[in-house]
Amino acid sequence: METEGRKEAPKWRGTVSGIIEGRAEKVWALVSETRRLPEWIPLVERCTDLAGEEGNPGYTRLVSGFMFPQQDGERSWIKERLVSMDSSSRSYVYRTEASNIVGVDGSVNSLKVVDYGEDSTLVDWSFEVKPLEGLCQESIVDYLGFLYKYCIKRIQGAI
Repeated sequence: METEGRKEAPKWRGTVSGIIEGRAEKVWALVSETRRLPEWIPLVERCTDLAGEEGNPGYTRLVSGFMFPQQDGERSWIKERLVSMDSSSRSYVYRTEASNIVGVDGSVNSLKVVDYGEDSTLVDWSFEVKPLEGLCQESIVDYLGFLYKYCIKRIQGAI
């Protein structure tokens, strides 16, 4: 992809999946509502609506807390815009518009909830971030994968 005559480096991508005991409808009800983020994303303290209507593309929210450690001890924050949400397929995509976290701006997170039969649900979380100079792709993808896998495990306790 080219931007203003420059080639943009390929994104770093990862996917994490996990099976949760519980019906897909219950899992979707939890993960699709901004106000419920603190129930399943560790160290999220607050979610604030900024613009638009939740569930509709363009909806923007501010998520804050201690999700990513900051050198100054301050809370981290992420301003995200909903790119798409499809309740019938139980999936959504958010793009990070701004943050105080190095490397997160412009990242894209996709979450999909799939009925896995017998009261179990597959949660599939994909992400892509811009390459970070001086950092190793494998370590960033592994770190985010570990964090998102932990979030998926917390969904089990929250439902």
